[in-house]
Amino acid sequence: MARRIDVTGADGVRLAAWEFADPPKGRGETDRTQGVLLLHGLMGRASHWASTARWLAERHRAVALDQRGHGRSEKPADGSFTRGAYVSDAAAAVEHLGLAPVTLIGHSMGALTAWQLAAERPDLVQALVICDMRASALGAASQREWEDWFRSWPVPFATLADVRKWFGEDDPWVERPNPARGEFFAEVMAEGTDGWRPVFSRRQMLTSRETWVHDAHWDSLAQVQCPTLVVRGLDGELGRAEAQEMVRVLPRGRYAEVPDAGHLVHYDQPAAWRGAIESFLDGVLTP
Repeated sequence: MARRIDVTGADGVRLAAWEFADPPKGRGETDRTQGVLLLHGLMGRASHWASTARWLAERHRAVALDQRGHGRSEKPADGSFTRGAYVSDAAAAVEHLGLAPVTLIGHSMGALTAWQLAAERPDLVQALVICDMRASALGAASQREWEDWFRSWPVPFATLADVRKWFGEDDPWVERPNPARGEFFAEVMAEGTDGWRPVFSRRQMLTSRETWVHDAHWDSLAQVQCPTLVVRGLDGELGRAEAQEMVRVLPRGRYAEVPDAGHLVHYDQPAAWRGAIESFLDGVLTP
């Protein structure tokens, strides 16, 4: 059963952190379970990591964070959604939960938060996993595309089945049916009196995205000193050439590619995702 831990982030924003399994028992009084913090992407939530957190908990203390504006964390109408706010929130979670030196695992926007935290606070981070996040600028056209996409959502959805079908099949951004994508979005919907709507504000998601899509992030990537794994789905948003350049720029970068996976690598191919992460962690974390 999931256990919620309340964390205070930057500017006093209330954040919800979650453990989806008990951490392993220590083998002696001096043993210390190594900490892992999982950071979801834009529009995501901590529960997207539930499966990953459970197998990580076999050997680590794995905690997933609902980032500000997402999941059960606070969504302040006039709050800050800057890069600095997200990074400060993650640092506060690591310190409050006693996870340092932590392994950060981030997907998409959460991966950017993770590597920016690793660059700014190397004292807190011992290893890093970047999943399908680009270091190059996406540009103004990308932001306009997202605005148009949000307007196309047929909300409210009458049922969760309608959510799964639209995001898995009918969404114009879907090239071919993808049930995993439907499940991913079903997880971020809540039922109201008129049907199912997202648990986040689409306006706040655009505001969050506005703070990073126009900029490149190569400089902060180059400042990450800990061992780092760059993971991409073969059909994801991070191209092979850019991913390999990210590995080259990283002082201690490594690369993993997951076949038959798109942007949602951990949903599309959970077994291959687990294999890539466990292999990396086995090689860089001391028992």
